[in-house]
Amino acid sequence: MLEQLEHIQREALEALQSVQDEETLQAWRVAHLGRNSPLMRVFSDLGSLPKEERPAVGRRANEVKQALEAALEEKSQALKQAAIERSLREERLDVTLPGRPFRRGRLHPSTQTLRRILSILADMGFQVFTSREVETDEYNFQLLNFPPHHPAREMQDSLYVEAGERGENPVLLRTHTSPGQIHAMRYFAAMNPENPPPIRIALPGMCFRHEQITARSEIQFNQVEGLAVGKNITFSDLKGTLADFARRMFGSQARVRFRASYFPFTEPSAEVDVECFVCGGKGCSVCKRTGWLEILGCGMVHPVVLQNGGYDPRRYTGFAFGMGPERQAMLRHRIEDIRYFWSNDVRFLEQF
Repeated sequence: MLEQLEHIQREALEALQSVQDEETLQAWRVAHLGRNSPLMRVFSDLGSLPKEERPAVGRRANEVKQALEAALEEKSQALKQAAIERSLREERLDVTLPGRPFRRGRLHPSTQTLRRILSILADMGFQVFTSREVETDEYNFQLLNFPPHHPAREMQDSLYVEAGERGENPVLLRTHTSPGQIHAMRYFAAMNPENPPPIRIALPGMCFRHEQITARSEIQFNQVEGLAVGKNITFSDLKGTLADFARRMFGSQARVRFRASYFPFTEPSAEVDVECFVCGGKGCSVCKRTGWLEILGCGMVHPVVLQNGGYDPRRYTGFAFGMGPERQAMLRHRIEDIRYFWSNDVRFLEQF
């Protein structure tokens, strides 16, 4: 058996010298170290040897196995090194070729406009206050002066998550950022219920409505809510704030106009238009020949809403406004289809 092991080792090492590639090396490993190789059969036959011969044969078989495994590893490293040297010798690398440029990401156009709006409002003293996207009917409608079955609810088709107890207070995806007004007022009013502090905040966030998707309307959109509450706040403060915002957003020469409107949570209410910055107010296809572009809705906070927020309407007044970043981005960049913002078309996004 010992002579047989010497023969197995000598024959395997001689065969290994002629191996020149990885495929042949794997075949050699199977033939000389595999389960059915002569060496492995020696291990299988140890039990048939006399007890006094087993230690010597077993020790020598392990030595042969270790020698063959070491030779296999050495040969493998030699073949890898030879392959590298051959690649360096035969394959040429043109180091003068320009590298492949990395495609850098950029902010989404909605995010760019949203950040610009919030930056302007921050310069004007507004703090950013965020609120939840999933609301109850109470916060989304009732506390904002939308009683159940009120006709104004038809202005906003809602996406309901669950019906709620007996259908009285269902859960829905917020249709506007206005519920944040109640959350914010109650948060600040809790600090000092007898004499709540004044508020000046901006509430950005995503809103959701069950609407037909068209070039002018989407099922989801960003909105920025502005709220100011304090003593002796008047409609003149609202007009001055929004006129200043328009000049910072659309240029120092921008003019605005206020048109009477209706929102259940403000009284009086108004729509705000800015003079068309494309035609300078002369009338064009962008402003539909009117010379004006609608940018937001606003009004004085309704006394019911103030009271629901924890502020005494006999002592406090306030104003609120809401605007859509996508709407303003469409106006600034003459984007004709709001669906471009959420289609993830790289050809559109790369322009920003």
